[in-house]
Amino acid sequence: QVQLVESGGGLVEAGGSLRLSCEASRRTFSNYVLAWFRQAPGNEREFVAAITWSGSITSYADSVKGRFTISRDSAQNTVLLQMNSVKPEDTAAYYCAASKRTTTAQSMAIIRLYDYWGQGTQVTVSS
Repeated sequence: QVQLVESGGGLVEAGGSLRLSCEASRRTFSNYVLAWFRQAPGNEREFVAAITWSGSITSYADSVKGRFTISRDSAQNTVLLQMNSVKPEDTAAYYCAASKRTTTAQSMAIIRLYDYWGQGTQVTVSS
């Protein structure tokens, strides 16, 4: 069983930065992809970014490319999402997810392939 706990959300002004953290319960994630998704009120949950546990492959939604960076700290069993130059449209609940069923950059954005989810952390960007 995998447990994921997000932290780091909050209120930030447009143009500012925020860093989200996802702590995972498992010691070994060698065959997993860890990802961030987000969901704004009234919208479907959407892909943000993903990374293989080795760090060799990353994938980003077009809407966040060049602004967000996903990374992992294997020693801390943690996946980070550095959010820079945030915009009001980045406002959403952000969820960490884990999958053992995807390892290619193309499939990392497929939400149905993720089996484990955190409870989410709210990010609000004010204009």
